[in-house]
Amino acid sequence: MILSLSRFLFSLVTLLGVLPLVVQAQRNVGDVVIASDVQVVPVRVSSTTSELGALAQQAFGVHGRYRVVGSGHRYDIRFAQAGAAQVRVEIANASGGLVHSQTLSGDTLRHALLRAADVAVERTNEVGLRGFFASKLTFVAERTGRKEVYISDLFFGELRQLTRDNSQSLTPRWSPDGSRIIYTSYFRSGFPDIFQIDLRSTQRTSFVSFKGTNSGARFSPDGRQVAMVLSGEGNAEIYVGNAQGRQIRRLTRTDAVEASPCFSPDGSRIIYTSDSAGGPQLYVMSVAGGAARRVPTNISRYCSEPDWSRADANKIAFTMRIGSGFQIATYDFSKSGEPARQVSNAPFDAIEPCWLADGRHLIYTARDRQTSRLCILDTETGRSTTISPAALGAALQANALLR
Repeated sequence: MILSLSRFLFSLVTLLGVLPLVVQAQRNVGDVVIASDVQVVPVRVSSTTSELGALAQQAFGVHGRYRVVGSGHRYDIRFAQAGAAQVRVEIANASGGLVHSQTLSGDTLRHALLRAADVAVERTNEVGLRGFFASKLTFVAERTGRKEVYISDLFFGELRQLTRDNSQSLTPRWSPDGSRIIYTSYFRSGFPDIFQIDLRSTQRTSFVSFKGTNSGARFSPDGRQVAMVLSGEGNAEIYVGNAQGRQIRRLTRTDAVEASPCFSPDGSRIIYTSDSAGGPQLYVMSVAGGAARRVPTNISRYCSEPDWSRADANKIAFTMRIGSGFQIATYDFSKSGEPARQVSNAPFDAIEPCWLADGRHLIYTARDRQTSRLCILDTETGRSTTISPAALGAALQANALLR
């Protein structure tokens, strides 16, 4: 059977975990500076050590709610090392009055600083945002020439390579408690199977290895279930099993190609991509089964890679095709009748969005013909900041552990 262009491209997404590259090359992939009237909080950020100070300024520099200044600040945020893996944060207002002080512990000194910076965000942003600086990432990078799975802090100071499969490893996802990574790999069999890594023992085990394609695995918010895409019965469909890869049951039954399942924050629903309407669109259905409902994004004929915000259950982010490239959009279920909103406007492809803890920022892949980088996007202003270092090579498919 001859596939339509959209179905052919969508099949590539399902099997390879990537969107086809169709945009022109750009030199500085990832960075987008936007002039905006969105209100910001001016802060002065300092530390007793240059290393902690540089990291704190880097963190606040990517946050769309803040502007780091030398004078004219509303808050003065000071960090000091208080132990081997402890940081004390003190926050004063413009007149010097103490607003808050607290000592935070972390796995490392760097982690403690990022936790302290999150406390500072939550005490000063004035609109109720959660902090996200202490998030932990898993992602794919091609530093070795092959796609391997890595983990890191949000600013790549504590980088660790997890797989050395010398194969293609794709779409890594955290378990909610941060103890495991589940991902797809062509390791051993040469076909896409789902594997799981226990980070405490570093042991890698097979999770699902049926005939056909096994991909797109993702944990439920409580960690008890895993959604995945299997094609063993002849078509790529959405399945759900338990956290041990057993008791697997089929959810979708269509002649279409399904991909990219993601649980709602309460774990009761799944959003996914399907081309049952002719081109890739987003659908929602109950984890218990039943009829699927198309999400009326009304923004593009190609919508894929949905991610459901944990901070706001009404919001999803997804990749859409626009013109000859791809950008990121968000949709709000509470705004019935309103179309999705394009939140990136970059001269490169913006794909694979993943929400951060505050429900305002997300991490995504910026891609041109030369490479791909991981970036943070402020969905209110459209400002994008590259966070993955060039020395890492191409980096993509990030998933954030919200700590």
